Amino acid sequence: MRRAMTEDVSLNLLYPDGVSRDGGFVAPGGLCWGSVLSCSLLACSYVGSLYVWRNDLPRDHPAVIKRRFTSVLVVSVLSPLFVWAWRELMGVRPSPPLLALMGIRLEGLIPAATLPLLLTMVLFLGPLIQMAMDCPWDFIDGLKVGIDPRFWALCFSDMRWLRNQVVAPLTEELVFRACMLPMLVPCAGPTRAIFTCPLFFGVAHFHHVIELLRFRQGTVLGIFLSAVFQFSYTAVFGAYTAFIFIRTGHLVGPVLCHSFCNHMGFPALSAALDHPRRLLLLGFYLLGVLLFLLLLFPLTDPLFYGAAPVCSLAPSPRALCS
Repeated sequence: MRRAMTEDVSLNLLYPDGVSRDGGFVAPGGLCWGSVLSCSLLACSYVGSLYVWRNDLPRDHPAVIKRRFTSVLVVSVLSPLFVWAWRELMGVRPSPPLLALMGIRLEGLIPAATLPLLLTMVLFLGPLIQMAMDCPWDFIDGLKVGIDPRFWALCFSDMRWLRNQVVAPLTEELVFRACMLPMLVPCAGPTRAIFTCPLFFGVAHFHHVIELLRFRQGTVLGIFLSAVFQFSYTAVFGAYTAFIFIRTGHLVGPVLCHSFCNHMGFPALSAALDHPRRLLLLGFYLLGVLLFLLLLFPLTDPLFYGAAPVCSLAPSPRALCS
């Protein structure tokens, strides 16, 4: 019995390089507190940077957007330092290169830029069909607009478009996924990290309540309910992009999916129910959800992307990483 207990304990011992005998990463003592604190500081830095400028203008004013671009870009550039400092202070060894850990790497880049976006478009099959039905242009006209440089010049001159389609997806995915997940995975494991990371992302969006109350854009109850809905929606979306990041080990997929979802917005189910061809349309909504569930794991199979560096920090077993 004593021998069995000794063998049992020995299975939990670390080799000198910080890896357990079964190949899984074992977290150093105090890592979870350090990870949560680092993620909290990073989230507060991102949101706090939006309010370093004093102004009496609403958030959609071009001057406000330009100033906030500067703030979040500075925080985003500095955000890898949080991961580096966490890794050094916590003594996380061994560890992949910092950029690879954050999903910035070349291996599997093309699949990572296409397959997750395709998967997300499948989920939005109903809304995409709805847009096609209601669009006054035919396919050729739409294609001409899409390749017209003047159309893209107009988009890039629109501050709100730049914020929603470029700056917000890039900076939020960098900070809330690429930087936070490497700090959470060693502590919580891939699965729990997927559902923990979005909590920081969802809470970070509560700052919109301050502006809505400040400019009296609705009743207190309406603003509160809107905030609860936004938290729920962003938390679910955050879990999805966290799943993509861990499965693919790339940042580009979550960024493109985020940009696409910002463009599409929340599905207009009420409009679909009132549509003249609602039965056909609702059929596409349902088909999109079913296909999404069927393709979720096959299209994010790590075989397409190479081993995800963040998974090397995961305790075993690592089901989502293989």
